[in-house]
Amino acid sequence: MKEAKKQGGLNAEIQSRIGHQLRAMYDDVVRQGVPDRFVDLIRKLDVPDASPHLGNTGEKNDGGE
Repeated sequence: MKEAKKQGGLNAEIQSRIGHQLRAMYDDVVRQGVPDRFVDLIRKLDVPDASPHLGNTGEKNDGGE
């Protein structure tokens, strides 16, 4: 006797409800925008750094050996 194939996953109505709830939740997050502290960090990363770079040991790298 052949077994009926079990249908996995969620039906279209449940998927639609989940999608609607996720959009409602994440739309609120998107409207909040980027926090000022993150904007400041991004700006700092975009500007070339004039200070000496740190080496792997955490000491200033002055280019000499």
